[in-house]
Amino acid sequence: MIKTIHAIYEHGVLRPLKPIEDIKENTKVEVTISIEKEVSHPILRFAGILSDDEADKMMKTVEDEFEWINPNEWKD
Repeated sequence: MIKTIHAIYEHGVLRPLKPIEDIKENTKVEVTISIEKEVSHPILRFAGILSDDEADKMMKTVEDEFEWINPNEWKD
């Protein structure tokens, strides 16, 4: 059986992010590691998914529907 899981490496141990179904305790497994590239901002994971036309339509919708906020208004 081949199963892909996501895990985090902590204190010398790989810890699955979610419970692994169909594997009994103390079962020996073979592990292949692929290190995920860190993204500077979570939304950048979605960069390149939309076509230019779709992105333009989305930006127009955002501009039409949401009020722009001046970030300087929130400074003390």
